[in-house]
Amino acid sequence: MAHFELHTPLTEADIRQLKLEDTVSIDGTIFGIRDATQIRIFDEGIAPPADLTGGICLHTAPGVRKRADGTYEKLSIGTTTSTRMDRFAPGLIETYGVRAIVGKGGLLEGSIDAMKRTGAAYFAIVGGAAALETMQIEEIEQVWWEDLMPECLWKFRVKSFGPLIVAIDSHGNSLYRRVQEEAAARIAAMQL
Repeated sequence: MAHFELHTPLTEADIRQLKLEDTVSIDGTIFGIRDATQIRIFDEGIAPPADLTGGICLHTAPGVRKRADGTYEKLSIGTTTSTRMDRFAPGLIETYGVRAIVGKGGLLEGSIDAMKRTGAAYFAIVGGAAALETMQIEEIEQVWWEDLMPECLWKFRVKSFGPLIVAIDSHGNSLYRRVQEEAAARIAAMQL
């Protein structure tokens, strides 16, 4: 296991060097995205208003306060479970060039296959770390589709965001699959 300091936008080479259980920290830009935004992109067929190529998408619907000048003050930016948004991950990766997704709970085999084909990864964040995440997000730089508040498309500038765990790597390895297999083997052994 190794630690990598990554700077966005990410390249395929940045991601292919990572192995399961490595840790990463991010400097640069992360896009906040959630169910409603992805429904607009994929179910309604409306292209994202930002170039996501080489980007990192964080599964979030942040708590914010709008300032008088129209910008947003961050209050609490936590991460939500990714699995329910799994159907959108292959499109983000293959159509829009997203290199990494940050969330909790992992993604399923179709998403893992897309990551393997194109060179993308899934970074797990510790649940309940919203206070730390909020501090590591330096600024909310831009917000698109405010009618979806708080599930807009967000552009966050981050510094040393993490550490995040490489929970699914671009080689098809999944920490979630491994844990499930180990648990199934232990259950089977108890039944003998």
